Amino acid sequence: MKNTNLKNYKAVILAGGKGTRLYPITREIPKPLLPINKKPIINYLVDLFKSYGIKEIAVLVGGKDRQDFEWWKKRYYPSAKSGQAPIIRLVLEDKPLGTFGGLYLLKEWIGKSKFFLTNGDELKMIDLDKMADSHNNLATIALVEVENPQDYGVVVCDDGKVSEFLEKPENPVSNYINSGLYLLSPEILEYCRPEFLMIEKDIFPKLAERGDLSGFKFNGYWTDCGTWERYERALNDPIDTC
Repeated sequence: MKNTNLKNYKAVILAGGKGTRLYPITREIPKPLLPINKKPIINYLVDLFKSYGIKEIAVLVGGKDRQDFEWWKKRYYPSAKSGQAPIIRLVLEDKPLGTFGGLYLLKEWIGKSKFFLTNGDELKMIDLDKMADSHNNLATIALVEVENPQDYGVVVCDDGKVSEFLEKPENPVSNYINSGLYLLSPEILEYCRPEFLMIEKDIFPKLAERGDLSGFKFNGYWTDCGTWERYERALNDPIDTC
């Protein structure tokens, strides 16, 4: 049974990156709008939040991609009739603000709500109920176990507390990595300024030092679509991500 309390949560999808590792196609199509099984990657994220009762979702996009995302919203999520579709808010970044700076544009909208923050180029099936139940800090990172942790940022997490980030270590101390999904308390916005900030480098290390950062290990489906190799693997993956 899903946690009805999540209906009061909000969600933010980061969709403003340039997608340089997938050039030249991402010069024409924003990476979150690339298709997987005939459906844009970002739809799987919206539908994940929707399945847990989250009805308000903000998508941070780059100014040059405005028309692409307006078309996407009009086609897939034109309205919230009968409460079935989530309310999608497109928020434009006039300049790149990283994975955290853009939240400054959403301070008033977020208000006092807890909210999920996710990268827009990953497919994931995560039990958001359990993640919410485990959240007792300023921030909680969803951690996924992979076979090749040396290709990612490894997160050192003991007894639910994150103590360290190791970027692509030669000898990983763990197979758990940052899945690109976070649950954040609204108080974290005190760290937010209207400038380029990366949550992984500028915010999380500070929280870890203070003991304000938690980790949630999950065994659900997850795949990164950020390179041609990984995108092809996602296309060929038989797992149903709906």
